Amino acid sequence: MSKTRVAVLFGGVSSEYEVSLMSACSVIRNIPADKYEVVCIGITKKGRWLYYPGGVEQIERGDWETHPDCTTAVISPDRSHRGILKMMDDGSYNLLKVDCVFPVLHGKNGEDGTIQGLLAVAGLPFVGCDTLSSADCMDKAVTHTLLDAAGIRTARWLSFGKTALADLDGAARQAEEVLGFPVFVKPANAGSSVGVNKAQNAEDFKEAVKIAFAHDSKVIVEELITGREVECAVLGNDAPAAGIPGEITSCKEFYDYEAKYILGASELHIPARISPEALASLRETAVKAFQVLGCAGLARVDFFVTENEEIILNEINTIPGFTSISMYPKMWEAAGLPYPELIDRLITLAMERAEG
Repeated sequence: MSKTRVAVLFGGVSSEYEVSLMSACSVIRNIPADKYEVVCIGITKKGRWLYYPGGVEQIERGDWETHPDCTTAVISPDRSHRGILKMMDDGSYNLLKVDCVFPVLHGKNGEDGTIQGLLAVAGLPFVGCDTLSSADCMDKAVTHTLLDAAGIRTARWLSFGKTALADLDGAARQAEEVLGFPVFVKPANAGSSVGVNKAQNAEDFKEAVKIAFAHDSKVIVEELITGREVECAVLGNDAPAAGIPGEITSCKEFYDYEAKYILGASELHIPARISPEALASLRETAVKAFQVLGCAGLARVDFFVTENEEIILNEINTIPGFTSISMYPKMWEAAGLPYPELIDRLITLAMERAEG
């Protein structure tokens, strides 16, 4: 029986390029080799697409694109191709057909619906959410709006466009009047806590807004929520299921990019240290949010749980980290689904959705 050919996409024009490389290495190492043939397509920081025939170690080191056998390659939007066009030096191309695509692309140009739109046009099955749900979950202002309408509690929030840069004092006054300091200032479309800062006062706020606008054209400001940071892994298409929620105790004041991927000293607790009743409610809310946003395949839903166990949804990640320390695979492993079986299930869900 022939193996299913899966194209793993990694890298990308994103502030989360390095995280994508780490996640891709874990996915490639854990994909069941007896069932799947892996084809690697790397996207450089400058947006060049390359067929990569080398080993995982070079991806891990970050110098994968220097491999001498890398070849320019693109996903063909022509549905009759159903695969990747490898460009030869003489101007010709070879067609490499694939059965499914696994986008291990975090942040912009990978998690925001753009790559999902290309794959949909190409008629290729792919792991994870579709174009609309990816875009909705990526844009924190849109996520807030849809969850608010569905009656799912989130932090109180404001959103600013770039015109706010012309009147930072006015934006700071509005934030203080509506939310009160301290607040968190975030790019509306970014992940892994890139560009996120806590503002204790108006001066902090103005500096945080400038930093956030360096990453996106829209900024979201959220009230400070004090509580446990609890994450829940959701898996499935029409009948999604929630895994065992996990809790993060950050090694820093809040769980930012450095705490997640550089320092590595944050504590993980699976299951989260909350009551059985709160765990059940949080899992139910995670599945409801997954369905409200139209998600499919997978998502990691992040919450705050306050001292009196109020459950407040923070954000939804449609391509959560898949590194060796990432919570999404760890939570499913705690639920009895090992990493290789999780990857197999994700690819199966992608193929089932494509079949209608």
